[in-house]
Amino acid sequence: MRRNPSILTRGDTTITEVSNFVADYVPQNPSKITQDYKVSSEVIGRGTYGEIRAALHIPTNEMRAIKIIFKNESESNEIKSIFREIQLLKQLDHPNIIKIYEYFADEKFIFIVTELVRDGQLFEQIIDAHHFSEKRAALIFRQILSAVNYLHHNFIVHRDLKSENIILEGDIIKLVDFGTAQEFASDQKMKGAYGTAYYMAPEVIENEYNEKCDVWSCGVILYMMLCGSPPFDGDNDDEILLNIHKGQFTFELPEFELISDYAKKLIQKMLTYNPKLRISAAEALEDTWFKVMLQKDEVPLNPAVFNNLKSFSIKSKMQEALYFFMVNNMVTKEEKKDLMETFKALDTNQDGVLSKEELVTGLKKVSNFISEDEVDQIMARIDYNKDQTINYTEFVAAAIDKRKLLSEERIKACFRIFDKDGSGKISTCELKQMFQGGNIVDEKVWTDLIKEVDQNGDGEIELSEFKAILLKLKD
Repeated sequence: MRRNPSILTRGDTTITEVSNFVADYVPQNPSKITQDYKVSSEVIGRGTYGEIRAALHIPTNEMRAIKIIFKNESESNEIKSIFREIQLLKQLDHPNIIKIYEYFADEKFIFIVTELVRDGQLFEQIIDAHHFSEKRAALIFRQILSAVNYLHHNFIVHRDLKSENIILEGDIIKLVDFGTAQEFASDQKMKGAYGTAYYMAPEVIENEYNEKCDVWSCGVILYMMLCGSPPFDGDNDDEILLNIHKGQFTFELPEFELISDYAKKLIQKMLTYNPKLRISAAEALEDTWFKVMLQKDEVPLNPAVFNNLKSFSIKSKMQEALYFFMVNNMVTKEEKKDLMETFKALDTNQDGVLSKEELVTGLKKVSNFISEDEVDQIMARIDYNKDQTINYTEFVAAAIDKRKLLSEERIKACFRIFDKDGSGKISTCELKQMFQGGNIVDEKVWTDLIKEVDQNGDGEIELSEFKAILLKLKD
């Protein structure tokens, strides 16, 4: 397994050079939430600490979801857990993991703004449909495993995987609720009985486990998708946990009569009692069941996307920071849809990032004449966080049609997000509010960043200067 240095890690070293500057793209917004959002009165979900509402993001005119946490109903350790979840979500970058945009905090509330996913919980769909067809189950379950594989690849265990924590829009899933997620070391066992009774692995009940507890939970989810009921049931939590501890389940149900042996065997591999013998998420993704149920992804790489990847080049740190902010905040779901399918098709081992080898294979399907040296150059330009792979946002940033993204209307909307006081200029203070986050940045770095844009030398960024540096990306 590799460790992605961007996950849950942030250095305490002060950034003293512009070349080392790293922007924080999920800021704590100091404004009142009503300044930037029209929050719906309709509650679309409830959680342990609060509720979820839909809201219109005024600057972009896009709908988002806002998780509202009531501080007076939460203990101090719960508040700490919420902020820790925010820090974790800020670092995760996978098409099947919920995306966080920003957060607000005042004396009474914490507001966490994420993408809005409209079709509800997987659990609700299982209840409504009773059970899924094998093909649809495979389509959805492969996405769940891909997200889990990405987490495990980055040494994160979720610890509360359940159908209630998987939400859908059509057949696209998003994994949510990372309140019990934990970093892990491959040579150490974790402790603490976290999770929901139906989905808990036996070793979690024994209070000594590793990341494969998530795989057990995935096995329970797949079982429920195919038959509509859990493999380990009971009248109360104690009975459920006792049955899990016994580890015996059955396929002797009417719903399983027409289910393939491939599906049953995969469930058995994931619900193997001994975690040492249980398959990993990566191994589960390679299971024969997916090959039988789903045609191999042959999403052709659009020549326009290929050309965008080849020509992508960032000229300065400020250009990089502003452009990636636009990618994170201004690209719509519709614009991302085809790029997401292309990314997932290129990601053949489904670990949530693209390696050089995967990029070579994908690009050669478009051009037989591309060399490894050219791919190295593309990787060097696209690999923004320098971890030797291309993550999802980096791919979208390089592959998207920049002429559409960098329209005058969107650039103006983005400028207004930065210009908090509506003065028509972005000050150093406003730039810090948007980009500093938990980073420690020397004052000279902020001055130098502004100088990269500030054509008239007044120490602030006007709309014309903001637009000019972004439009250079079209060239």
